[in-house]
Amino acid sequence: MDIQRAQDIFASKDNISVHLDGESVWIEHVDAANGMATVQVGSRPTNVHTVGVDRLEEQKPKH
Repeated sequence: MDIQRAQDIFASKDNISVHLDGESVWIEHVDAANGMATVQVGSRPTNVHTVGVDRLEEQKPKH
């Protein structure tokens, strides 16, 4: 994923599925200057990681 898409997802009111290494994550913050994002893995608020946005994958809805 690129930094612009990460920012778009973070700002979106829609529920957009994003995965990190196969696990569902919520984007909590995007650091555009450094190409990083802070994400919460799953539903546990204590499981937070800062990763490069290039590691995030948007899950496209299946039609």
